[in-house]
Amino acid sequence: MKSTGTSVVLRSSRVLATNTMAKFKSAKTGSKIVVAFMAGVALAGGGAYAVTSASPTVSACVDNKTKVMYYSKTAKCRVGRSLVRWSVTGPQGAPGAAGADGITKDNSGNLSIRDIAAKVLPSVVSISVSATSGSGTGSGAVIQSDATKSYIITNNHVISNAVSSGTVKVELQNGEKVTATIRGRDIAYDLAVLQISKGNLPVMEIGDSSKVVIGDLSIAVGSPLGLSGTVTSGIISALNRPVTTGNTTSTESYIDAIQTDAAVNPGNSGGPLVNGQGQMVGVNSAIASLADSATGQAGSIGLGFSIPVNQAMRVAREIIETGKSTRPLMGVNIDPTFTGVGAKLIGLTTGGAADKAGIPVNSVIRAIDGFVINSDVEAIVRIRSYAPNSTVKVLVDLPTGGQQTFTVKLGSALSNP
Repeated sequence: MKSTGTSVVLRSSRVLATNTMAKFKSAKTGSKIVVAFMAGVALAGGGAYAVTSASPTVSACVDNKTKVMYYSKTAKCRVGRSLVRWSVTGPQGAPGAAGADGITKDNSGNLSIRDIAAKVLPSVVSISVSATSGSGTGSGAVIQSDATKSYIITNNHVISNAVSSGTVKVELQNGEKVTATIRGRDIAYDLAVLQISKGNLPVMEIGDSSKVVIGDLSIAVGSPLGLSGTVTSGIISALNRPVTTGNTTSTESYIDAIQTDAAVNPGNSGGPLVNGQGQMVGVNSAIASLADSATGQAGSIGLGFSIPVNQAMRVAREIIETGKSTRPLMGVNIDPTFTGVGAKLIGLTTGGAADKAGIPVNSVIRAIDGFVINSDVEAIVRIRSYAPNSTVKVLVDLPTGGQQTFTVKLGSALSNP
């Protein structure tokens, strides 16, 4: 972590990519940033909406096998092809008539961007931290609320400076500012839960990150550069990206990330990534940066990374209930100097999960539940993507030659030392 005055920039250490080395930064911003805007604003996104009979339309036929699309002047398709139609009014189609609930949907069943924003924004908060070790801002989402209190999920790196001393303030959508306490945090997953003495707040609807598909609509909501209530749109660009953040082993987090090209900027950290139904599917955490200096402020280049909500909510619920959280444990020491393909096990914990499964020392992990493992980081990220006590299949290269698949029941350990 490096700090300049009251402005704090956290860099994630690395990400594994094919033939590419990228620098990552957390999407957190310092508290004093001046933003200069160009005169005029260009539309960055819109919605593809349902077609009405009064709207001019374009028709096409999609081959049921190859999925290739062919323009159809007559709006008729031959056998083996399916007809699709969409509006050509406006930049991405004119909105169709609202349904009985007043909500506009496109041909995929997604809500319009404006309706997603209206649904989600009341549950999104801005977070500001003031501490002697550094100040900054981030974002969060209300995930639980009763008559007297509410809980907010965010990133650990957003609030970490205030753990020992300092203050955390939460700004609600109506501009009201409330002092928050840190209910708990998880360094390993870069997650934290805040508690505020303000009840009956709108709660974020939680989606299912296991059902996210590449190409799905994605919306990032938060406070980039301190600009609260900012909404940006894009798609899910990739899944299961192994991303690490943090500057030291004591602060390093391993994320089995959802990648999006929705603009995620410093200050978006901890805010929700939502789907086309306005359900949170991820917690925005890191961005790829082309900045060369450690103190250079990063901006969106269309590569944002989010913690899958299924993983995030498991951790958050544990923190709400107990103030602590757990992570899965395989009971192995992985060789960080190994230059081959896979993750080499140079030690096993006696009685640990791998030891009980019979995996020999000096084996090299090549796959976990069918996911190919190319390095030590990929192995750690993949293991931590499971809940404690899960059962996984681990394919290894044996030290004596050949390969073998072992069934491993993962253990459990407290996430923070």
